[in-house]
Amino acid sequence: MVWDVDDTLFDYTSADREGMRAHLAAEGLLAGYGTPEQALVRWREITDRQWARFSAGEVSFEGQRRERVRVFLDVELSDAAADAWFQRYIGHYEAVWSLFPDALPALDALAASHRHAVLSNSSLTVQEHKLRTLGVRDRFESVLCAAELGVSKPEAGAFLAACEALRLPPHEVAYVGDHPEIDGRGAAEAGLLSVWIDRGGPYAQGADAVFAHRISTLAELPALVRTDTRFGAPSTFG
Repeated sequence: MVWDVDDTLFDYTSADREGMRAHLAAEGLLAGYGTPEQALVRWREITDRQWARFSAGEVSFEGQRRERVRVFLDVELSDAAADAWFQRYIGHYEAVWSLFPDALPALDALAASHRHAVLSNSSLTVQEHKLRTLGVRDRFESVLCAAELGVSKPEAGAFLAACEALRLPPHEVAYVGDHPEIDGRGAAEAGLLSVWIDRGGPYAQGADAVFAHRISTLAELPALVRTDTRFGAPSTFG
């Protein structure tokens, strides 16, 4: 089984919202954006645009972070100044990290029956640190990220790299992610069992995701993947 991290296992949206709220307050910037909510909406829109550029190979992982800061502040900043601003935000963001309540029970329920890996469109440094901080890094045989792979979801190559890391063919691997297109459609078109965890986020509006199994909580996952014995070879990890 291969997992997405952000907004699948880890409550990224809440951490980003609360971390940015605390950061803008500390920087004295909240008043310049009308309301905290307006500032947070703008930050998320900029993040999505810059992340799309990174996924398309137009900018590096570090570059998309710097551009998020420059566009958000609407000022020209050196790389060092943009990095420093982003790192101050990271401090507030990490202070509110948490797993979703259904994450550990699902991992526990599947620990003995399935092998596990992570596939993320982030970077290995970021996600390794996150998984260790959250206390779940040892649950996964492999952690693969777009910044190091050189290919990102929804490209088939990213999903196939995760299958290769598990030494399993795609039709024997399930992928669980929160984005109906990047995760759901991407995994399905790469030949994996695609599971979309619909937590009611911004991507869910108007999505049908008929190509993926749709669940609203990870509590539904063990029963779903156990209905077909092709998925998840017995664990030999640890």
